[in-house]
Amino acid sequence: MKKEVTTLKTIAKRLNISISTVSRALNDHPDISKETKAKVQELANALHYVPNIFAKGFRKHKSNIIGVIVPTITHYFTTTIVRGILEEAAVKGYRVIISESNNDVTSQNEMLNTMIQFGVDGILASLTKMTRNIDTILPIAHTVPLILFDKVSEKIPCTQITINDEQAAFNAVEHLINIGKRRIAIIKEGEFSYTSQKRYKGYIKALEAHNIAVDDKIILSVDDISLNQGKRMTNILLSLKKRPDAIFAITDSAAIGVIQTLNKSNIRIPEEIAVVGFSNSKSSKIVEPNLTTVSQPGNLIGKTAVSYLISEIENESDTEMTTSKTVEINTELIVRESTLKLS
Repeated sequence: MKKEVTTLKTIAKRLNISISTVSRALNDHPDISKETKAKVQELANALHYVPNIFAKGFRKHKSNIIGVIVPTITHYFTTTIVRGILEEAAVKGYRVIISESNNDVTSQNEMLNTMIQFGVDGILASLTKMTRNIDTILPIAHTVPLILFDKVSEKIPCTQITINDEQAAFNAVEHLINIGKRRIAIIKEGEFSYTSQKRYKGYIKALEAHNIAVDDKIILSVDDISLNQGKRMTNILLSLKKRPDAIFAITDSAAIGVIQTLNKSNIRIPEEIAVVGFSNSKSSKIVEPNLTTVSQPGNLIGKTAVSYLISEIENESDTEMTTSKTVEINTELIVRESTLKLS
């Protein structure tokens, strides 16, 4: 049997007053008497009335709801970002609707449109790996404030919150150089990945800064930068006549796959081959040896993204609806046993 939802009309009918009077009473309007307010509130509580925030938002042209779209909610780094988003939104008086695209472009586009239909005040989005065509995203950026975070695109004119990927990669590779490594391999994603390209650029800059020749044989690209691909790429590197003496993987998952393969091949880490990852995931402190990695402040990224979005929402009277601005959050290299033998 379908449950009946209590509406303003339900309360008005029971008390034999107008719907507008009920609405104003619940909103503590000064024109409504204390007696009427008390009767309306008492009945509303008895009938378990819950305001329809979407209808309210439609009337006021403001819902105080933020839409959030992420590729996957299960990734540790993403969960830290989402936690920051939820914490900052609560402080600022906003509710959050979170959707997961599962790295599917069609789902991502559908979710963007659904967020608009829900009447959100603004959207925070981390794009799928496969986002190429931005034609479906551009209208969204011109409809409500849109801010991209983590997985972003320079083609979309909006504020983008990222970490300092290029500098972080430079620091990681320079650390390997400083401990005496000269033949440094990289395991990265293909050219379609904005994040991967930034980290690859940092890798190249570090080599060039120290006059180390770039060798294409030890630059490996994969579509899925996972633990299994880390294992597979390591086997390729070990099959080379001239092996690398260090491996920089642009994710912890791939780096852990590297370590597992090196351990299985009885290769000493870091003496023979040092390893650096990227993310500072929980697994980086469990694998043996513990993984040197770049720590990304996910919570701060989430909070920063919300702050910029709400600023744009509340300054919507500005003539320029869309802005192109990149905000980079600093990272930290966490040095552990995979690059440095600790006494």
